[in-house]
Amino acid sequence: MKIILNKDLSTLGEEGDVKDVARGYARNYLFPRGIALPYNPRTIKILEGRKAEIESRKEQKRLDARGLKEKIENLELSISMPAGANGKLYGAVTNQTVADELAKAGFQIERKRIELAGSGFKSVGKYKAVLKLYENQSAEITITITAQEIKTEASAQAKPARRGRKDERQEASEAPVQEAAEDTASNSTPEVAAEQAE
Repeated sequence: MKIILNKDLSTLGEEGDVKDVARGYARNYLFPRGIALPYNPRTIKILEGRKAEIESRKEQKRLDARGLKEKIENLELSISMPAGANGKLYGAVTNQTVADELAKAGFQIERKRIELAGSGFKSVGKYKAVLKLYENQSAEITITITAQEIKTEASAQAKPARRGRKDERQEASEAPVQEAAEDTASNSTPEVAAEQAE
């Protein structure tokens, strides 16, 4: 089913775009929320009347993307992650991690618009990431990943010494024998106790 987008929708397109979608998606989601209009002669006329307005908004987005590109390319992100002695990270720096760090720096970029080499960065070092800004505009940023200090001495001292299973089994088997000996000593008559003492 053909529709005309009435608003920007990141997963589908921008205002004024003509798209082909499933009939149920259009009827149950897009039309009730005012995100899209059915593609027909009446809505085409409405779109033609708003074309200049839509184009001016797109031009503003292009200018904003250019300004954002300059700011982002001057930015160098530094991410501190837990890592082993060889520099290998215990996790990975993903596009979500980069999006979170950019948000801390004041840039709201969707994680889907951030492209990293492979499935993410898995060791300490300097990397490049590409951010898709608007239409064909993109920015490249440098990401420095450093190892986070992990205090191993303090955690090793805090843990109690671990006992082996053999020690635990031996203690468990000795306990009933001792209890049985105490029970017989307390339940015996004075003559039996005297004989045991001898």
